[in-house]
Amino acid sequence: MRMYDIIKKKRDGGELTTEEINFFVDGYVDGSIPDYQASAFCMAVYFSGMSARETTDLTLAMAKSGDMLDLEVLGDKTVDKHSTGGVGDKVTLVVAPVAAALGCTVAKMSGRGLGHTGGTVDKLESIPGFKVELSSEEFFSQVKDIGISVIGQSDNLTPADKKLYALRDVTATVESIPLIASSIISKKLAGGSRHIVLDVTCGSGAFMKTPAAAEELAAAMVEIGKMAGRKMTAVITNMDTPLGINIGNILEVQEAVEVLKGGGPEDLRTVCVEIASLMYASCFDCTADEARPKVIEVIENGTAFEKLKAMVKAQGGDTAVLDDFSLFNKPKYTYELKSSQAGCISRMNAEAIGIASVVLGAGREKKGDPIDYKAGISLLKKTGDAVSVGDTLAVLYTDLEDKLPQAEQMILDALEFSDIKPAEETLIYKVIN
Repeated sequence: MRMYDIIKKKRDGGELTTEEINFFVDGYVDGSIPDYQASAFCMAVYFSGMSARETTDLTLAMAKSGDMLDLEVLGDKTVDKHSTGGVGDKVTLVVAPVAAALGCTVAKMSGRGLGHTGGTVDKLESIPGFKVELSSEEFFSQVKDIGISVIGQSDNLTPADKKLYALRDVTATVESIPLIASSIISKKLAGGSRHIVLDVTCGSGAFMKTPAAAEELAAAMVEIGKMAGRKMTAVITNMDTPLGINIGNILEVQEAVEVLKGGGPEDLRTVCVEIASLMYASCFDCTADEARPKVIEVIENGTAFEKLKAMVKAQGGDTAVLDDFSLFNKPKYTYELKSSQAGCISRMNAEAIGIASVVLGAGREKKGDPIDYKAGISLLKKTGDAVSVGDTLAVLYTDLEDKLPQAEQMILDALEFSDIKPAEETLIYKVIN
């Protein structure tokens, strides 16, 4: 078997066999297939696409290229939730303890943030003492004991995806549904959960810019997961505006806690309740409508918040900061961004606002960059809000005083004003299962 023939076959629109796909993945991981041939393969897939069977085979081969968690010992209600990324997306911090409080088993590996999208692991590490690296024994013991653990991804989790993703990023082949879907689902399969709920975001702050594009990706991922024997659900959510008010690690932990205490911004609460309901519905074979009152109950009675605190304590974190936010470290500089014009905010470029938070130190531009857990942005005005001259649009937090003017201008450039209040945004477009 030759890689040349595989590339040519896919370039000409042929359907690859399972053996040919396995040959490519195995060879690329062990180094016998060079980057230039892998690049040609990705470009051929970009233009010719893949069938559902091909994409499933690619996903399985990538999942099996490294470590795979076996969660069978934890029962049949293991559930994982994945977001395709966004700005202010702290949903996992809410829905994971909610699901665990309802009897689901949450044994989850999460990633770090890159670019304008934040990572769950970074947010958890902003809690003093919290350990995101546990041994297998510690991980399984904790999940058996309290029903939840969220840790960082293993270095050897889907090495094929790590290599392919880096290659796609520099060869203009990122925007391929089969390649995106196999990248995401391979990691979820390697994570081992029986039930998988996907939050596929769309809009200016998301990778998929339109609901139609998000639906195409969601349907592909649901089909792949189903063919791989997992129970799949996808929900398409709005990321045209940052989710919630806070952007930045400590700020987002605080906002997630507010939701778990029955408060928080309405948009964040709505999305969290929907996704947690879908997680419970998948595990307990009921409808989301039947699950929703149960989700609201464990939030309102404090059970879900106590589950978060149990996880934080088990992983070495200081739970006192969750009850008293003043115990978190504070940034050196707090700056109120005032409006110089009146009107109604008709649109926000969520991605630009996310990048502004990176400028302030809250995110990283490349893997390995240090981040400042204290840095971030609180949006006091969002799409649809009326604004008067002198109103505070946002509060900026940073240790980098010289970055404030740049971040301020980026946020101002990201806002559009109108004399007319825009139509209310749809938060949840569709559920696919």
